[in-house]
Amino acid sequence: MSSTQILITIACYFAVLVAISFIVGRKSDNATFFRGNRSSPWFIVAFGMIGASLSGVTFISVPGAVEEGAMNYFQVVLGYVVGYLVIGTVLLPLYYKMNLTSIYSYLNDRYGSAAQFTGSSFFILSRVVGASFRLYLVAGVLQEFVFNDMGVEFWQTVTFTVILIWLYTFKSGIKTIVWTDTLQTLFMLLAVGVAIYYISDSLNLNGIGEVTSFISKSELSQIFFFEDWKSGSYFFKQFFAGAFIAIVMTGLDQDMMQKNLTCRSLKDAQKNMFWFTLVLTFVNLVFLGLGVLLTAFAKAEQLTATKDKLFAAIALDNNLGIGIGLVFILGLVAAAYSSADSALTSLTTSFSVDILRLEKKNNEKKQNWIRKIVHVGFSVLLILVIVSFEYLIKDASVINKLFVFAGYTYGPLLGLFSFGILTRLRINHKITPVIAVLSPFIAFGTSSAASHWLDFEFGFFILLLNGLITFLGLLIASAFRNQKVSIDVSPA
Repeated sequence: MSSTQILITIACYFAVLVAISFIVGRKSDNATFFRGNRSSPWFIVAFGMIGASLSGVTFISVPGAVEEGAMNYFQVVLGYVVGYLVIGTVLLPLYYKMNLTSIYSYLNDRYGSAAQFTGSSFFILSRVVGASFRLYLVAGVLQEFVFNDMGVEFWQTVTFTVILIWLYTFKSGIKTIVWTDTLQTLFMLLAVGVAIYYISDSLNLNGIGEVTSFISKSELSQIFFFEDWKSGSYFFKQFFAGAFIAIVMTGLDQDMMQKNLTCRSLKDAQKNMFWFTLVLTFVNLVFLGLGVLLTAFAKAEQLTATKDKLFAAIALDNNLGIGIGLVFILGLVAAAYSSADSALTSLTTSFSVDILRLEKKNNEKKQNWIRKIVHVGFSVLLILVIVSFEYLIKDASVINKLFVFAGYTYGPLLGLFSFGILTRLRINHKITPVIAVLSPFIAFGTSSAASHWLDFEFGFFILLLNGLITFLGLLIASAFRNQKVSIDVSPA
């Protein structure tokens, strides 16, 4: 595809998103921006969440990672199923019972204001870096295949991308995103389907039967790895890590839960989670199958592109025709926006509600003004972080970095929520920031020592270790609190 064709495609796609935002957000206020007026149909939320969960990282990195690690990522996906079950049966009932706007308000109710501030701060850190990772990956592809030839700098590409996202989210926030995510998911799945068709045709595979047979017979189709318990791809490590990744990166994540909380009732939200789980599991398997086909095609054509650059290099090759290039660009942009737009909205929500306590301010006009300033501020922050990645990240595979980072930043959230839900112990809420900050450093030291001395790789399992350290820290803090109380009330 030419640069002009790609730009026209992006422009048309963006025009549709803006049109949706104006239709949905004709009458909007803070309740619309933060909770969508609790009026979203559950099936629309479920379908849209697929795109947000996959994101540009999955769209690019999961097929590209098959070349090196086969289909071991599906072990993580199977763990997701367990995690989503916990979300639907434990976390969603809790959030709906408390009628939450920000899920970190639970921490204030359970521990105190310092815990709410801590939870929100870790989410903000995690989501800023996570969303920036995703946008960086997509912006890099657009830069290489479109904007370099036009003389456009990388920072200009990033700035333009974030401005587009801000433009269609600034008015109605989560209510707009619920509907735009549906469109974005559709384009993403369409891109995968068309890519499989073109690649299969080039490999002389006719019909679904031949395609599935080819994939299953490939040496890259191995899913389960039980051989080396020290390896990062060991089944039980990835399975349990997947379960806890789902719990924290969906159930304890304001971004994903904010969409669920726009459903009309708890029952609708649970139906949304059930169907979302089924479809997402199947879609991830399709992405991995696509990775096998892409790798086989690259080998047959003697292409040098690997990992994150593999899908883009093949899709935008004019030898396969304009069709696959067109849907690839649509899918790529849809994957980027479906993750980044909801991230921008959830960051605005969490900072406004948890840090600034916006809902406690009586002046509606002042609330709207503050919320808009916060929205602009996070847009600028995303631009700065993404541009900085251009100079800090040089590794070709991004998805593992994203999940390892998530293990360190979401771990304290896992510990805080699990301790609050599983125990009735009380602590001094002012100690929670100390425990939450120390936990990732202790986890990192433990992981490094295990790797150096025992040749044991935690991999994605670092999330569980980090959460356990936070949990134990809270348990110790509660014991000291109880000891202090017993001393204070003892007779002289």
